[in-house]
Amino acid sequence: MISKSFKPFNDRGAGQAKEEPMVFGRAAAGSDGKEHSYVSIKNWAEEDRPREKLMAKGVESLTNAELFAILIGNGTAKKSAVELMQEVLKSCDGKLRNLNHLTLQDLVQFNGIGEAKALTIIAAAEIGKRRMMEDSSDITQFRTAADVQRYMQPMVQDLTLEKSWVLLLNNNARLLSCVTLSSGGLTETLVDVRLLLKKALLHDATSFILVHNHPSGSLKPSRADADLTEKAHKAAQAVNIRMVDHVIVTEGGYYSFAEEGKI
Repeated sequence: MISKSFKPFNDRGAGQAKEEPMVFGRAAAGSDGKEHSYVSIKNWAEEDRPREKLMAKGVESLTNAELFAILIGNGTAKKSAVELMQEVLKSCDGKLRNLNHLTLQDLVQFNGIGEAKALTIIAAAEIGKRRMMEDSSDITQFRTAADVQRYMQPMVQDLTLEKSWVLLLNNNARLLSCVTLSSGGLTETLVDVRLLLKKALLHDATSFILVHNHPSGSLKPSRADADLTEKAHKAAQAVNIRMVDHVIVTEGGYYSFAEEGKI
């Protein structure tokens, strides 16, 4: 699926400023309208070449485009690898996490990116995501909704549909299992409370946290979210299992029913 946020480099909206490709820090066409000749990276000043810059100044000195340029190796006859990756990143609104939204078919639309380079970019983006997942896996005890948001962040960052999970906990608020309950549409997902309680009982959980994402980025709970919270809370009490919280997570934050005093 091609993400809604994907913008091919040659698809510019009306009135949108055109970002001019850079060569040695200067635009390819100056204010005088004259085009500067293309210069390949191997002919750049040594301190400007990504590899040499990394060795001399450290990896922190490189831009995201320069880091990816090292990975893909080269550009085209008219465009450096750095400029090529600037275009790719621009299509992602300049955000690295949006690279995970681009498919092989999306990437090969860029002139100069074939399957080999596209696969390299996809692999690098996935490594970044797995790095985040390693960090989140260190969270095994859930004391606050912020802990839930940090744990769930890698799972929700690439989702375009709503999905729900339950975090099953023991007496010490330690994670027994994270179970997917449902995957729905763009604006809602249905949760079977009976299935939720069945999972809790099978894992001998004494408490649980219900979690779902909002792909829109909105942290405002819907009426359906509130109804589900109330229904799950009452059902859990009936079987002597504690519902700790219902947390809505997005890429940028969370909403906690418990912190808002609604559980």
